[in-house]
Parts: sequence; structure tokens; C-alpha cells
Amino acid sequence: MRIFLLLFLLFPLAELAVLIKVGSSIGVLPTILLLIISGMAGILLLRLAGFATAWRARERLARGELPEQEMLQGLMMTVAGGLLFLPGFLSDVIALLVLFPPTRRLFLGLVGRRIERQAQRRRAFEDDIRQRSGEQPGNHRPNVIEGEWERRDK
Repeated sequence: MRIFLLLFLLFPLAELAVLIKVGSSIGVLPTILLLIISGMAGILLLRLAGFATAWRARERLARGELPEQEMLQGLMMTVAGGLLFLPGFLSDVIALLVLFPPTRRLFLGLVGRRIERQAQRRRAFEDDIRQRSGEQPGNHRPNVIEGEWERRDK
């Protein structure tokens, strides 16, 4: 959580410093035009990524497969489009890294491993709770409260 707070505070300052540096090097008007073009590219990418992801996911579902990889790729493309939409050059560089297929696969691998570790931790935690309560791992009982009820129509 601290890393997100640090990024939330430092990233805009870094973006501003880069904007000032680029603006002083190439001029104000070209800098503003570059920001507008990257924002428009971000909007276009968001639309295209959404349609492409939905299409690929529907194809996998039609074959009876789960579209988890397509959903993660669509999420990465959406993040890249959002980063392109943000004004600034650092966010544009990060977006281009996400858009470049080899680095996107690298990011997807990192995210996939993190999700797997999180799922393993959750399973270990649930198994530990079941052991403490005396429940066997394969014995899943639903939470049922037994009682009597009576229907009264007015």
C-alpha cells in the first residue's frame, strides 16, 4: 500500500518535470500536439482493445474454453490505452512497453505468477481454518441453519 501512495505522489511530479523539460527542448506547441495525439491514440486503443478482447473471448467460449488469457491481455491493453490517454510522456512510455508484445507477455507472466501465489495462499489459509475446525479438506458442508417456519398469508 505504501508503494501506491509513493507512486501516487511522485508520478505526477515526475510527469510534470518531463513535460517541462520536453517543452523547453521542442517548444510548447509541439509538446501540446504530442500530448493531444497520444490522448487520441489512447482513446482509439481503448475502443479497439475492448472489441478485440470481447471477440477473442467469445470465440474461446464458443469452443468451450475459459478465456482467462484473453481477459488478461484485454486488461493490459486497457491499461495501456488509459496510460496513453493520461497527459504525460512517462505514462506514454509505460503504455508503449505494455503494448509491445514481448514485454506484454513478460508482464502477463508476472501477473499470472502473482495471481497463482495469491490463490495458493488463500487455499492454504482455508485449509488451515478447516483443520482447526476439525473439518476434513474434502468434506464441504454448506452453512445451514435449521429451523421451522410457517407461511402466513394475510
